[in-house]
Amino acid sequence: MKKVWHLYMLQCAKGAYYTGISPDVKERVKKHNEGKGAKAVRALGLPAKLAYQEEVGSYPEALRRERAMKRLSHNQKADLVEEHRAR
Repeated sequence: MKKVWHLYMLQCAKGAYYTGISPDVKERVKKHNEGKGAKAVRALGLPAKLAYQEEVGSYPEALRRERAMKRLSHNQKADLVEEHRAR
């Protein structure tokens, strides 16, 4: 069975957003908050809260979506998060 990958965005304690991909977002967020994830998340401040998540599909698709998301400005990411919360 193929893994389904997800794009996720965390809002870190210092207000910045961190974007990543994982087949298991819940476990990945837990790892980040245990200090075992990306160094960037620790630098942006813990705890980090899951702000956005979307199912992407395959690993290559997830990588493409992650690259696109990382090119967005902070305000564009904030708008996406707010739009997602409004649903």
